[in-house]
Amino acid sequence: NGAICIEPCSPSFHGETSFVCEDRRWQMFTDDCASLDVQSLFQVSSCLFLHVCTSKTFFSAKLFGADDRGSSNCQADFSCIIPDILSSPAIPGNIADIVELLKMISLLLSENVNREKMQSYSRIANHILNSSIISNWAFVKDRNASSIFLDSVNLFAGKLLLRNGSESIQEPFISTKGYSVHKNTSGKSFDFSMKFNNTGNITGHVGIPEEELLKLPKTSKAISIAFPTLGAIIETSRLDPVLVNGMVLSVSLPEELRHILLTFEKVNKLANIKAQCVGWHSMERRWDHRACKIKSDNISSVVCICEHHHRTYKSFSILMSPTTLRNAVLDYITRVGLGLSIFSLVVCLIIETVVWRHVTKTEITYMRHFCLVNIATSLLIADVLFILAAIVHNTALNYHLCVAATFFLHFFYLALFFWMFTLGLLILCGLLLIFFKITRSVFIATAFSIGYGCPLVISILTVSITEPKHGYLRSGACWLNWYETKALLAFVVPALSIIVVNVVVVIVVVVKTGRSSVGEGCKSQDLSNMIRISKNVALLTPLLGLTWGFGLATIVDSRSLAFHVTFALLNAFQGFFILLFGTLLDRKVLILDYMNIFYTLRN
Repeated sequence: NGAICIEPCSPSFHGETSFVCEDRRWQMFTDDCASLDVQSLFQVSSCLFLHVCTSKTFFSAKLFGADDRGSSNCQADFSCIIPDILSSPAIPGNIADIVELLKMISLLLSENVNREKMQSYSRIANHILNSSIISNWAFVKDRNASSIFLDSVNLFAGKLLLRNGSESIQEPFISTKGYSVHKNTSGKSFDFSMKFNNTGNITGHVGIPEEELLKLPKTSKAISIAFPTLGAIIETSRLDPVLVNGMVLSVSLPEELRHILLTFEKVNKLANIKAQCVGWHSMERRWDHRACKIKSDNISSVVCICEHHHRTYKSFSILMSPTTLRNAVLDYITRVGLGLSIFSLVVCLIIETVVWRHVTKTEITYMRHFCLVNIATSLLIADVLFILAAIVHNTALNYHLCVAATFFLHFFYLALFFWMFTLGLLILCGLLLIFFKITRSVFIATAFSIGYGCPLVISILTVSITEPKHGYLRSGACWLNWYETKALLAFVVPALSIIVVNVVVVIVVVVKTGRSSVGEGCKSQDLSNMIRISKNVALLTPLLGLTWGFGLATIVDSRSLAFHVTFALLNAFQGFFILLFGTLLDRKVLILDYMNIFYTLRN
């Protein structure tokens, strides 16, 4: 597995094809075989446009219909190179060459982009946007080809000259429209209805609010480009499982115009699919939720308010996640569970404060309750931060606030796990090292180093390594990134490691408590032993965080609602379980008169 094999193309093509071994079979990885000569085509274009010809390109230009001075209809557009391109198969190698050709034309031949030039450019682009060849993009060698293509089209179309104040150039899979705008315009909009596949069309709408147009100091132009299939093409080179659920709409606007309204018709109109408005970050080459926010969302369409920036955000769309379970049951469980958990943890800490002198008279009970208080405190702060992080994300507050919320959320959830780890080690030492003694001061220093020191080091390292490259946050939430930088491993690896250790602790407890009845043969003793073992497991499961182990099930089958509901139930209510099993059912607490606690609190 993982071996690479490279083979040359057939004689009529140039390039090579690479294969990767998966499950004892060769699977195509990249296909660089091409029949086009992109350098020759570009040199012909340069010769005819710029009159910079070598003897070779001049001869090629003659073949395309130029006279001895290099003049032809190519001086008005690129029509002379179109027949070769459109007659070529849209295989991965040719796609890569056409993307490179469009890039060079955009960078070097984009002076005086009139209607004819834009039509020819659109015809070339349309050839590799056809819905029937989307799957071929997956084997293009350069994984950034779709992003380069988008930037090239945006650059070229942005220089389109408008005749009589407007322009409209339509191809089946790319449409360009332009209007002259000024501050006295009552509002301007671009409407698109384009073919998505053989089953039907999708629509898109770009609106420039009147209050934005008032910012214009002089008459300017506004250009919009629609791509019904480009979203699916971009998906083929992306690692994250988010799917574009509408057309991609690009805009080229004056710098004064920053906010626009976009309406996207959904391709997939299922009610339980979560929608998200996004902008394409041209510098980082990824979809970024920070560029847009949802104004309205219904089963058939989404209205987005997006921020246009000529260097970063010029293209926009809507995403859906195939693994996002937008279920009212999950939302309800999470909200109720977190509310009950926060309330229970507050009650737990109040009770621990009241009974502290009574339950910490011995070293072992002091250490156990010391760990319990820090577990409850860490979980309480983490639950509150979880809610705050959701508010920060949903209200589209600034990026740095989201980074801060994620850092502290990461730190306190790690602190929760490391304090559960400390409690597990304490139980293990008590069972296996009976005569081992440790003073309170040494225990407190060690426990704080593990419980808060380790999480602090991991959290700081994670943000310092990933944030400079803008890879700390994931798209769509104030939480650690996974698909680009794998920052989430800084939480998953320590958490799962601690769960494994604490599972071993529970097994040791079960073995130790089960030995007393071995060989006795009395049914009542066996029943009593089973009850004692079950009680120990029930008490330790929430305190040692074993319920988080159910998160593995949601990774194995992320679409199973049952796994998600189970995971949400067990973890949203963890604070309640800690109050119940860690405090209320503690023998030393039960011995106390709860009326005394009530009177103490009242006084």
